[in-house]
Amino acid sequence: MDLNTIWFILIGVLLAGYAVLDGFDLGVGALHLFTDNDLDRRIMINSIGPVWDGNEVWLVTGGGALFAAFPEVYATAFSGFYIALMLLLVMLIFRAVAIEFRSKRPDPGWRKMWDISFAVSSIVSSILIGVALGNIAMGIPLDADYEFAGSFLGLLRPYPILVGLTTVALFMMHGNIYVVMKTEGDLQEKARGWIKYTIGLFMSLYLIVTVWTLIGGEDLKHMTDTIYANPWLFVVPAITLLAILNVPRELHHGREGRAFIFSCVSVVGLLALFGIGMFPNLIYSWPNPEHSLNIINAASSQKTLTIMGIIALIGMPIVIAYTISIYWVFRGKVVLDEMSY
Repeated sequence: MDLNTIWFILIGVLLAGYAVLDGFDLGVGALHLFTDNDLDRRIMINSIGPVWDGNEVWLVTGGGALFAAFPEVYATAFSGFYIALMLLLVMLIFRAVAIEFRSKRPDPGWRKMWDISFAVSSIVSSILIGVALGNIAMGIPLDADYEFAGSFLGLLRPYPILVGLTTVALFMMHGNIYVVMKTEGDLQEKARGWIKYTIGLFMSLYLIVTVWTLIGGEDLKHMTDTIYANPWLFVVPAITLLAILNVPRELHHGREGRAFIFSCVSVVGLLALFGIGMFPNLIYSWPNPEHSLNIINAASSQKTLTIMGIIALIGMPIVIAYTISIYWVFRGKVVLDEMSY
């Protein structure tokens, strides 16, 4: 396997790590206003309190790796999606501020303002991430210099918007399972009651996206070509589908931890399908596929990729070990104290 392919996979791993870890954070935020009292809302925020900021580091690391390994892609994506990315940055900032500021004053109006900010920023962030993925999958107009030749409004097409809504539903299901796993008592029972709706919404939207992708025409045909050309890759959608179907089964038997693991597998599987469909392209150009940015024409030099590979071999095990240790330290149910949000 060449270095270009290795870095395509490594960046995919970093982005999958972000989707799994910050995905449930965003899902908890999207569900935040479904609770109707201050205690439950504090418990939900504190369920992600020790880990939410560390989870976002995976996105920063993925962006940094993309800049170093495939600078042409970084330049094209960040200039073409400039308005959307700035809006995403604003939403992530407001989400962080809401978490930190909400409990600084006991005033109900103050807390309600930040509750709404937390929920809205989580939902909008999820939609923006999904819309970006939907546009990259469907293809965006690039000129012969690999520069974005479209407009912001041109990105708001039905398919990417549907992928954005599906992303929100996925994160809501993921976050819902996390809340059930981390809470107890009345809030846990409320969260159990939401499960059938969040899972049902995600499965419905996922089915529509899948059908649209399969019969979507020439602009989506490339997303299935690789799997059809390599039948052994059908194991990826099979595992993903089994993981999704196993989530409600595990919850029915009261095994929230296993349900959360299968939810994580679902997120990783869906991103793996996205990566398989895109390979070897990183940004697909439509209606001019010959202008696409791929792992060859967008890559840094082999020396750069080699040095980065050495750094990754040293750094990735440390990051993974640190992440595991944090989740181990803060395992168990949420208990509020004087240091809580």
